[in-house]
Amino acid sequence: MKKENGISRRSFLKSSAMAGALSAIGGGSAATLLTSCGGGNTAADAPKALKEPGTYYIPELPDMATDGKELKAGVIGCGGRGSGAAFDFLSAANGVTIVALADTFKERVDALADKLKSEKNIDIPADKRFVGLDAYKQLIDSGVDVVIVATPPLFRPVHFQYAVEKNKHCFLEKPICVDPAGYRTIMATAKQAQAKNLCVVTGTQRHHQRAYVESYKKIMEGAIGEITGGNVYWNQSMLWYRERQQGWSDCEWMIKDWVNWKWLSGDHIVEQHVHNIDVFTWFSGLKPVKAVGFGSRQRRLTGDQYDNFSVDFTMENGIHLHSMCRQIDGCANNVSEFIQGTKGSWDSSTMEIKDLAGNVVWKYDSDAEKNTYKQTNPYVLEHVNWVNCIRANKPIEQASETAVANMAAIMGRESAYTGAETTWDAMTASALDYTPKDLNLGKMDMSGFVVPVPGKPVDKK
Repeated sequence: MKKENGISRRSFLKSSAMAGALSAIGGGSAATLLTSCGGGNTAADAPKALKEPGTYYIPELPDMATDGKELKAGVIGCGGRGSGAAFDFLSAANGVTIVALADTFKERVDALADKLKSEKNIDIPADKRFVGLDAYKQLIDSGVDVVIVATPPLFRPVHFQYAVEKNKHCFLEKPICVDPAGYRTIMATAKQAQAKNLCVVTGTQRHHQRAYVESYKKIMEGAIGEITGGNVYWNQSMLWYRERQQGWSDCEWMIKDWVNWKWLSGDHIVEQHVHNIDVFTWFSGLKPVKAVGFGSRQRRLTGDQYDNFSVDFTMENGIHLHSMCRQIDGCANNVSEFIQGTKGSWDSSTMEIKDLAGNVVWKYDSDAEKNTYKQTNPYVLEHVNWVNCIRANKPIEQASETAVANMAAIMGRESAYTGAETTWDAMTASALDYTPKDLNLGKMDMSGFVVPVPGKPVDKK
């Protein structure tokens, strides 16, 4: 076995374990157990910390939440992500259950109820199955302790608002808004949640992925120096779509095909790429002051949104972030984040930190994590943290932090749609609201759902 600094990995793990290092990550030496460094630092050349320990949040991420009071959850939005979140919640702790379901469509409620019964022996009675656009209110008022919100993103601000009004702890899937009107609702509701000491966790699962948490800690400790810029990517093949079926109303089709409609999803720069933008805003602690972007629609088969974006963000201190996302088959793919600093760089595709000469000085030890923990799924670990915070009466509020990355993505989208430079101040104050004025489950005016075209036509001479 290769030795580093005279200590083998096996002996290091053994001595760490004897010292009690198998505690939850973020609790001292357990964090060190999950990293491997290429060399030590003397006091003279130790990196200058960007933030002092204790001034930034590090979640505790054990395999399961600590036992405590029983929690009864309701799930709003019973599609793929809602079903996934339901089972992630059930895997995160003992003494938790799901007692109510809500969705716009009955078949989705029944499908998740059937799955809960067959796989977890959980019965959802007929009077706890709520259907329709206002089903979220019925579920929140039905006696649940906590709420999992996993509807199409447009609806999340109003669902969050009502849940907090009713004093419910919330798990919000990302993104949590699609427009400035929703952003302001999220920010106002987040303040109310803080005042009520509620626990609000969002589905930006990288915040609960140990490799990212450890990377964040290293960067806060000064491992790459001051952050000077970065690149974030979500380039993949085309996402799913639903062709309209006979008998579907306008709204029914769009909601069932929601990931392709900008009013429901916010476009894929908001719905999906927000994950990567969030990593940069989280690690840097900065929000963008302006954005200039472009994009287009080349291959998408339904809906009214783009399938590629490229955005240049100028952050508060003048550094730049380049954002790139694409959903087209047969193209180069990349889902990762890269952050440059004055002393080195970090790359999430390898979970490595390199110095300016390109030497690896730190790499996340995924093998050590697998040897130490049984649960390594960040989609479950975010629920572990949520349940632990609720049971320990330790309020947490992640909605406002997620909303910053969300608004950044909205800025980039609107710049690409219009061809104009967007600014943080103008966008956060904008009256832009994607909610259709005639929203109903029947016939809607479809003339407004058009693919945006930036700039203006060439003047004819």
